[in-house]
Amino acid sequence: MRKSKIEIKLNIEERQKLEEITRTRTAPYREVQRARLILLAATGMENKSIAQEIGLSRVMVAQWRQRFAEARLEGLKDTPRAGKTPRYTQETERRILALLDTDPPSGYASWNGNLVAQQLGDVSHDQVWRVLRKHAIHLQRRHSWCVSTDPEFTQKAADIVGLYLDPPNNAVVISVDEKPAIQALERDQGWLRLPDGQALKGFNHEYKRHGTTTLFAALEVATGLVKVGHYPRRRRREFLDFMNQVVADYPDTELHVILDNLNTHKPKEDRWLAKHSWVHFHYTPTHASWINQIECWFSILWRQALRGLSVTSFRQLRQAIDAFVETYSQIAHPFEWTKQVVHQGNLKNKYSQLCK
Repeated sequence: MRKSKIEIKLNIEERQKLEEITRTRTAPYREVQRARLILLAATGMENKSIAQEIGLSRVMVAQWRQRFAEARLEGLKDTPRAGKTPRYTQETERRILALLDTDPPSGYASWNGNLVAQQLGDVSHDQVWRVLRKHAIHLQRRHSWCVSTDPEFTQKAADIVGLYLDPPNNAVVISVDEKPAIQALERDQGWLRLPDGQALKGFNHEYKRHGTTTLFAALEVATGLVKVGHYPRRRRREFLDFMNQVVADYPDTELHVILDNLNTHKPKEDRWLAKHSWVHFHYTPTHASWINQIECWFSILWRQALRGLSVTSFRQLRQAIDAFVETYSQIAHPFEWTKQVVHQGNLKNKYSQLCK
């Protein structure tokens, strides 16, 4: 005995949703077909007539009618399918990451995707690269930094950051350091036109050396102004001579000077500091000279004045630096300290923990 057809009644929201699907040109064809099926069924049309109207078998019409009656609009969605059994599992990912924590085979300095795949044997290099991309691991990219082992890191860092954010009243904070052995190089250079039409600046790989110079620099933290001094060497006497010039620029003013831990900056018996009681030295933690803001200015100097500079003597080199300092002073502004957390870095090489 044939089963009686299931009666379909739609509420306003269901009818609006189904009609919207039939009018949407970007909807998948099977969704439009099912929406039309239910709309026709709601008019009382027989399954056989609906099948002829939308191009489905009567059995399929009855099936979708049944599913809509049981689950309404949710019943018109495709049910999840098992699909193909994945070739690689979470355990494969763990194996890849765990291998990265081991030393590479003899003769290799570091791992790469193909080498990892060869070592595992049953994992393709494509899958290795998928896992590396997933965890944003760059095996060949290198980033160098110094790890501070200073036991007083916290106290020293807090002292210097405090000078940046809340300097003492009626006092001047100065960052001081030196850039030793800057080479005066002479080389041919100019603009090159490549075959593809692009233009770039090129230089000859051969060059002539014309001596070196050591640059001492003092950055006034509050204004960004820089004072420099040129010396042939970097010794205690050159450092004190430069500091005498700095102190002379601030008569009757308390000075707080930020320095790194170079031995010329901190002798055991500092007679100079004893004579200049209004000058206070603050030392950065060991291997943490990046806290000293003068390093930011040295980076600017290198990128804008020294990189690619061609000179025929160290005197020309000094003149070029002085010209840059004079130009920079017209646009100088203080560096804004934005780092919220200052902590000791540590090396991490536990890729296997990423998969937990």
